[in-house]
Amino acid sequence: MKKVMVLDKYLLRQFLPIFLIAISMFVFLLLLIDLFSNLVRYLNNEVPITTILKISLFFIPKSISYAMPISLLFAAAYTLGDLYAKNELTSIFSSGIPFSRFCISLVFVGLFASVFSFFLDDKIVIPTLKIKNDLSRRALKQHVTESNSDIVIKARNGLVIYSVDYFDSEREVINGVNIVEMTNIGSFVSHIRAPSAEWKETHWEFRNAVIYKYDENGVLRIFPFLFDTSYNEHPDIFRRKAVNVEELTAKEAGLLVRDLRSAGLPYRQEQANYYHRFSFAAASLIVMILSVSMGGRFRKNILLMSLFTSLSVAVVYYIAEMLSMTLAGLNYIHPFVGAWFPVLIFIFIGLLLLRSAKT
Repeated sequence: MKKVMVLDKYLLRQFLPIFLIAISMFVFLLLLIDLFSNLVRYLNNEVPITTILKISLFFIPKSISYAMPISLLFAAAYTLGDLYAKNELTSIFSSGIPFSRFCISLVFVGLFASVFSFFLDDKIVIPTLKIKNDLSRRALKQHVTESNSDIVIKARNGLVIYSVDYFDSEREVINGVNIVEMTNIGSFVSHIRAPSAEWKETHWEFRNAVIYKYDENGVLRIFPFLFDTSYNEHPDIFRRKAVNVEELTAKEAGLLVRDLRSAGLPYRQEQANYYHRFSFAAASLIVMILSVSMGGRFRKNILLMSLFTSLSVAVVYYIAEMLSMTLAGLNYIHPFVGAWFPVLIFIFIGLLLLRSAKT
């Protein structure tokens, strides 16, 4: 037992320096890609160098989040390949220690990295990415409006239907308002018409509104609409869908999906992105399983082959993830399947490779 623990410490001492070098390299590469993809627009808008550096600074946490899985994969594959090239793995196997037990510490590193990645995204990456996007929009003079027109919203599980000609996001006013209310069995209850309504912190205040409803004799009549605070659907449901799920925490993304669903708006893409928030964090564990399964397969050109393998696996994984998320957003598959299917497939592939790993 003591011998195995010594080997765990030795493996981690070999792994961690390579991982730190790899993640620094990949983060720097992602920063350069983001910079050069916007460089022409920065120059055309005469953005100061200090603003460009500030935008890049706030992109670092997101770059770390993107770079962590591939850095773990590269570092683990290189470390095991280097140990095998030096015949150190052969000595370990000769002592009777299985390959899976020898690499268990790397799997635990992947598990820890997955948990850490989720909280990193939720607590640090989300706020800094929002700041980065805001700075970039201001620097490039990109104005995003949340006003909307020709809106139809289902509220209260479809019992209340809003039809609005125009929503002014700055004043929080809806114009050309028609509200139809129905019973659970779909029977007509009332129809409210108003030129406009203004949001008053907790409810909508209608102007010159009238209501069509049945009187006590069962005759449909028109009445002046009196003050009523029960119409309290939040203005956010009328906004143009300019909310970026990547800028929301997991809790906020879940609330957004719930609000879109209750309002009868398209929500599949946002729901897939919500599930993807959790599945993406599992990428670190997946790549560790893959790297362990590929460990010791290269004896020559270890650095080059490890880098090539890491990039190849990462590209295939992200392409599979992109395709499944696209299918989920188009409603061809369930959002949960779209987010988690690549994860399960690559775990299965990693376990198959692990069975054929040298030991």
